[in-house]
Amino acid sequence: MEFATADLIDDFGDELRSCETQFRSLGGRAVFGGRVATVRCFRDNGLVKKVLATPGEGRVLVVDGAGSLGSALMGDMIAKSGADNGWAGVVINGAVRDVVALRALDLGVKALGSNPRKSAKDGAGALDVPVEFGGVRFAPGDWLYSDEDGIVLATRDLLA
Repeated sequence: MEFATADLIDDFGDELRSCETQFRSLGGRAVFGGRVATVRCFRDNGLVKKVLATPGEGRVLVVDGAGSLGSALMGDMIAKSGADNGWAGVVINGAVRDVVALRALDLGVKALGSNPRKSAKDGAGALDVPVEFGGVRFAPGDWLYSDEDGIVLATRDLLA
């Protein structure tokens, strides 16, 4: 998948939504995109683990962790499961851990930062619900495009 988010904005303008959050790029893929799946959770990564263990089919998991940096919502084992299952990337409005290992995976990872503390594993939260952060709404089925310049969203596949 080749694109530049700046070029997408130039070509599609107001059709795109641009996320204002300044994420850190922590995965092995700097450029990634795909259909959006969502999880809303707070300091509990049970649903993140569950979703990334399913066939990704090139999708991007968007996790709204309420911006908490108190514990990691994904580490190397969960991220590896996502990469092995064909997920293109994960965007986490929260923290991750095992940053060195994440860089070695063929997976796009954007997060606010890192914290070595584990999260709860109860599975509390919600799947496939719209989530909002960075001034935009991420809805299941949207198309997300991410590179070094940021993240943009569309209601359709712009590269088809």
